[in-house]
Amino acid sequence: MTGLAADPLCKEHITGPRHPEQPARFDAAVGALHGLELVPISPRLATPDELALCHARSYIQLAEREIHEGAHELSTGDTAISPKSLDAALRATGGALNAVDAIIEKSISNALSIGRPPGHHANAARGMGFCIFNTVAIAARYAQRRHGVGRVVIADWDVHHGNGTQDIFYADGTVFFFSTHQSPWYPGTGAPSERGEGAGVGMTINCPFPAGSGRREILGAFQEQLVSAAHEFKPELVIISAGFDSRCGDPLGRFLLTDDDFSDLTGVMREIADQYAGGRLLSVLEGGYSLTGLASAVRAHAEALQ
Repeated sequence: MTGLAADPLCKEHITGPRHPEQPARFDAAVGALHGLELVPISPRLATPDELALCHARSYIQLAEREIHEGAHELSTGDTAISPKSLDAALRATGGALNAVDAIIEKSISNALSIGRPPGHHANAARGMGFCIFNTVAIAARYAQRRHGVGRVVIADWDVHHGNGTQDIFYADGTVFFFSTHQSPWYPGTGAPSERGEGAGVGMTINCPFPAGSGRREILGAFQEQLVSAAHEFKPELVIISAGFDSRCGDPLGRFLLTDDDFSDLTGVMREIADQYAGGRLLSVLEGGYSLTGLASAVRAHAEALQ
């Protein structure tokens, strides 16, 4: 069974008129799942200690203060905020952590977490790129600290490089980070030469592709490079940074993936999870800014998880 973490309070993160990361994204993604048999995962707020698994307490306090003081944007980067943004971000992360619990405890096989704001650009000390807290990074470290999981793979198919996730685990030998992304494009990171440092050398693989890339390049990278790396790494938990702005027609990307491609990418991730991690897989929504495109891609992704 596939679980679903989707807290409607995430819609209370208000970004302003014409902002691409809008509350309607939540309704589009969740509405696309109508008719699927998904196990609801109870919502909750992530705690400060859970955030501090990956974020500096000084940054957590900065974000809290700026939101409470009524700022319209984080001082650390291009992330719109509103009075309920902290609650929304804590709900998005807390739901994903409850999904980790359910996966590890085997009440579900895998899970999809639909929350906002997204997270993969946020590093230990900085929110940026629409992101406040890095949900996938916190989920990985939470699985390790709470449940004793050893090795975690995080694969990111968002059109933008997950620089925050990479930064958090760059010198960590227990979390393997894999990314396909458009280049040159925001945030300007993710070169193939960025492969980790210290204990994390070789634990980062970046696959940048030019605008116009699609199935051959992106699915090919997953099938060839990630599958091979996973065979060597043997993850105990698999996490997807599921950004659907890599779909054709997205206003913030120039990739050409289709819904069938997302279904096949999901199949690759399920095979890795089944082979090495007992099927344990968590997918967390990142980007995707065409409402119709987001809906159809999320539907294809969720169907392939079942």
